[in-house]
Order: sequence, then C-alpha cells, then structure tokens
Amino acid sequence: MNDSIHKENEKQQKDLKKYIKAGVVLVISISIVLLALSSMVIAKEGEYKVVRQFGDVVRIHENPGLKFKVPLIQEVSTLSKKKMVYDVDEKEITTLDKKRMIIDNYAIWSISDPEKMISNARTEINAEARMGEFIFSIVRSELGKMNFSEIINEEESSRGVLNEEITTKVNQYLERDNYGVVVDDVRIKRSDLPEANEEAVFNQMITDREKIAQQYLSEGEADKSRIRAQVDREVQEMLSTARADAEKIRSEGEQEAAKIYNDAFSQDPEFYQLYRTLESYKETIDGETTIILPQDSPYAELLLGYFE
Repeated sequence: MNDSIHKENEKQQKDLKKYIKAGVVLVISISIVLLALSSMVIAKEGEYKVVRQFGDVVRIHENPGLKFKVPLIQEVSTLSKKKMVYDVDEKEITTLDKKRMIIDNYAIWSISDPEKMISNARTEINAEARMGEFIFSIVRSELGKMNFSEIINEEESSRGVLNEEITTKVNQYLERDNYGVVVDDVRIKRSDLPEANEEAVFNQMITDREKIAQQYLSEGEADKSRIRAQVDREVQEMLSTARADAEKIRSEGEQEAAKIYNDAFSQDPEFYQLYRTLESYKETIDGETTIILPQDSPYAELLLGYFE
C-alpha cells in the first residue's frame, strides 16, 4: 500500500516538473517573440523614424521599410517628411505712413535635415515657433517700408514679390541657425485694420474709388467726343467725295446728252425747231393762260394750223 502511494507521488512530481518546464519554455518563447516584435520598426513613405537611446539620437531612418532597434533600451519617434502648413499668429504692424494693420500669415514648410532639427529645435512645435518669430520680424520690417495703400490696393500691391522676399529671408535665418527645416512659401492671407481705424480707412477707400470711377468716366467722355468727331469728319469727307463724284458724273452725263441731242437735232433742224417750240409751251401755257400773239408768229401759226 505504501509502495503504491509512493509511486503515485513520484509520478505526480514528474508530471508537475514536466508542466513547469513546458510553461517556462512557453514563457521564454513568448518573450522572445515579443522582444523580436518590439525590435522591429516599420518606416512608412513620407516619414522619418528617429531612434533614440537614453534620450540621444543614435540613427535616423529616412527610407521606408522594415528597420530594427534594441528592445527596451532604444525607443523610436516619428517625424513627417511631408509639407506642413503653419498658421502664424496674427499680429499688428505699422506701415510707412504710420497706419496700423493686423497681418495674418501662413507658411508651408518641411523638415530637410531631421538631425539638425532635433539638435537645435528639439520638436516640430519649437521649429514652427522659431519660424513664426522670423516671419513676423521680416513682415514687420518689409511692410514698414510700404504705404498703407500699396498693401491693400490690388492694382498697386506688390504682395507677390513681397511673399518671395519674405520666404527667401526666412530660409536664410533658418539655415544660419541650423534648424534643419526649409520654408517653401510664406503668404499674407489677410490684412485687416484695427477696429478703431476701419471706418475712417473704409471711407478713404470709398473716396479713392469714386475718384478712380470719375476719372474713368471723364476719360470715357473724352474718348466718346474724340471718336464722334472723327466719325463726323470721316462722314463729311465721304459725303464731299460722293457729291464731287456725283457732280462729275452728272456733268459728264449732261455733256453726253447734249452731244446726243446735237447729233440728233442736226439731222432734222425743222423737227428740232418744232420740238423746242412745243417744249416752251410746257413752261408758258396752262389752263388759265391768255395768249395775245401776232398772226405771223410761230406760236400762232402752229396753233391756227398754218404751216408753210
């Protein structure tokens, strides 16, 4: 009886050791898998993977793919390689003619050297803050050289060139301080007036626009008068030319008709004399005409039927 109990205990102990060993193997396997997974880093397109060890940057992965790090010792953070938009806080500036304006900018930027950016700016937020300081300083300096009307007037404004100059200078400052970022474009998206100045400036703008409108109207009236005078002159020249041509044609026609008459009447002078006499009747005789003629006059002979 004791022997069977002893054998049963030994069997249980062996089974327990077997289970413990299997559990240890399973735990070790899971730990190995977890360590292997935690050592893997997936770098995606459009991002930098920054590997740090005890807070220091040991390497930066710029190309996409599967990367590795030392588990538990090294940690990974991500920085964007894409273009980002930074909305600069609006601030007040003073123009050359001492007008106050509120300027609102935005910048399109990207990280060009992540190692320099981390070393000098530490974070993207700090890099944007430094950018904002540079942009405001340059905008205040450049707009301070311009009059208020040059900034707000679309016809006189040189904002396109100004934006390019601001972008160039901001990049010079960022490169000088090794921030590892580059600004692609800086734009003035809004330029407003302080509320206290708005009404006076708007009234001035209305007056300026009315002056421009009146100038356009005056120029239009002048052009209208000039065009009308020119057209009238051309019409008179055309009419004069037409009249001269008509007179010439009429004269030539009368000459031709006279020649034809002469040629025709010369063939029968008596008929011509009769024709002329009858033509004269049209002018001298109507329904109330009283004619007193000598008996031997041509009219009397024709009227009385006395033909030689």
